[in-house]
Amino acid sequence: MPNRLQFEQSPYLLQHRENPVDWRPWGKEAFQAAREEDKPVFLSIGYSTCHWCHVMAHESFEDETVAETVNRDFIPIKVDREERPDVDAVYMAACLAMTGSGGWPLTVLLTPEQKPFWAGTYLPKQALLSLLHQAARLWREDRDSLLAFGEELTARLKAKEGAGTGLPDRGLVSRAASLYAQSFDPHWGGFGHAPKFPTPHNLIFLLRYAQRTGDDHARAMAERTLEGMYRGGLFDHVGGGFARYSTDEMWLVPHFEKMLYDNALLALAYTEAYQLTRRPLYGEIVRRTLDYVLQELTDPQRGFYCGQDADSEGVEGKYYVFTASELKDLLGPEDGEAFCRWYGVTERGNFEGKSILNLIDQEQVEQEPERIKCLREKVYAYRLGRTQLHKDDKVLAAWNGLMIAALARAGLVLDEARYLDAAMRAAAFLKQSLTEEGGRLLARWREGQGAHPGKLDDYAFCAWGLLELYGVTFQTAYLAEAQRLTGRLLERFFDGQAGGFYPYASDGEQLITRTKETYDGAMPSGNSVAALVLSRLARLTGAARWRTAADLQLAYLAGAVREYPAGYGFAMLVFLEELWPSAELVCTSRTVPEELAAFLREASRPELTVLVKTPETAKELEGLAPFTQPYPVPETGVRYYLCQNGACAQPVDSISKIRGHLGQD
Repeated sequence: MPNRLQFEQSPYLLQHRENPVDWRPWGKEAFQAAREEDKPVFLSIGYSTCHWCHVMAHESFEDETVAETVNRDFIPIKVDREERPDVDAVYMAACLAMTGSGGWPLTVLLTPEQKPFWAGTYLPKQALLSLLHQAARLWREDRDSLLAFGEELTARLKAKEGAGTGLPDRGLVSRAASLYAQSFDPHWGGFGHAPKFPTPHNLIFLLRYAQRTGDDHARAMAERTLEGMYRGGLFDHVGGGFARYSTDEMWLVPHFEKMLYDNALLALAYTEAYQLTRRPLYGEIVRRTLDYVLQELTDPQRGFYCGQDADSEGVEGKYYVFTASELKDLLGPEDGEAFCRWYGVTERGNFEGKSILNLIDQEQVEQEPERIKCLREKVYAYRLGRTQLHKDDKVLAAWNGLMIAALARAGLVLDEARYLDAAMRAAAFLKQSLTEEGGRLLARWREGQGAHPGKLDDYAFCAWGLLELYGVTFQTAYLAEAQRLTGRLLERFFDGQAGGFYPYASDGEQLITRTKETYDGAMPSGNSVAALVLSRLARLTGAARWRTAADLQLAYLAGAVREYPAGYGFAMLVFLEELWPSAELVCTSRTVPEELAAFLREASRPELTVLVKTPETAKELEGLAPFTQPYPVPETGVRYYLCQNGACAQPVDSISKIRGHLGQD
């Protein structure tokens, strides 16, 4: 019997360790057992903060009758989707092909050759038992039909691995903006109907599109959504940070789990909005989001955990909601009344008899009264001791890459050294704990142990984070490591003929399909982020290797996104940088000039790439970006070399003259 307590360290796998299902890890041994015992495979894919994963685990997998059936007739395998996104991607594609929808927990029945013949999501206990009995009977009596269906579906999935290529053009970008306008909710912000997801990269795209084109409506859509999300219960007004999504149109009632990647991407979106508008509220939201991450999701080794559960003591949202009487008892009648009035807490409540704190009806949210801030801190301390939240304490390379990018950007724009320090410590953690001796990136770290070869998202997101970190610190080690990770991506993940990156490496475990994912959903796709990294490396270094790969990748994305460009918001960001005028700036100086940092802080300039050459970085920088070799470092002062659209201006000695060249006097 497999020892289910030791084969993995994932919280998702260990959370229900007492249940009687004899779970096995994904791997050759499990499928070999399926062949030897002549059984199909029962595959469950979920993650530790998934509410319905918990429901199905308690309701079915801890039930003796279900366990007896599963153990007798199947080889049961449990997979954490966050640790094995490649496995999840393959079988989620199968579920979508079979049912037209997907989600978690993902339930799949497979042949011993890993080919799916049934897929679905959450199943109540009796429905699950019915499925298991029927599948076991068919496996005994009509196996050929199941095998044939598995073969046919696998062939269909493989046929979708390719995508047509095209040429990126401004029409695609404009069409994406128009499609967002068609689904925009002008009253509450957001797009489409409930449930509403933040999808921060779409908002960043709209802000940058407005900046590039002067489209005020695009900017208004983004800002209305950013303010609406903050006003509602999606934002945790007591402890900071954002929940996963809103179950209603007004952003009031969230699905209460908090995920690292949402908060990283939202911090980037609010940082972008602050830099564009200089509205203090946006800066404060960034601080409260990142402070939440630093306080509650940071490992002592300085990596960042995945997130926190929605449930407390088996009740969703219990940790976050209050009654008016509870707050008045805590704060006193007068302060309690003021606090309740500010945050919309009533005796009746707005969620199952209690209240989710919100600012939906608050006319003025720009300046939180000092009195309310002090009371909020008291409520936060009380809440920490009132009940507990489960924490998913995995450290994922990909999500840490996103948080490094967010912290680096916020550290620069808000002039907050603590955020930059946190980004640098996290980058050091990735290098020390999630990088093997041979240079291969690992996907996950937990309790001192790294595991699983890195996938596309791990390499692409970490490279992006390191490029953002270089763009603030100008330490060449970050640029060098970004180049190394991207080189590995090209060598092991890239389709050098048609373009596009595969989800897992050519020298890694090969699954039944190797579909290239391009859709920018809750997170941007690895393909879109890889395109951004290649584009920026090409402009930073001038190297033909990166330019050739970037052009092929952009052509691949142009073909993949053409039918519905609004589903590829991050790809649209890359197209914005590639299709509108760009500029490259090289600064030579004894140290990084403060005026350069101030210049980069004052406005978002994604079209501008910047290199800094100092005596300490000169040799390494000339290796990374050989075109900088002729640029001497002056004995005193500073020199700026600006190139725009293939033409270079004479060097100048102040950033104010660069503004003139960029038309920003």
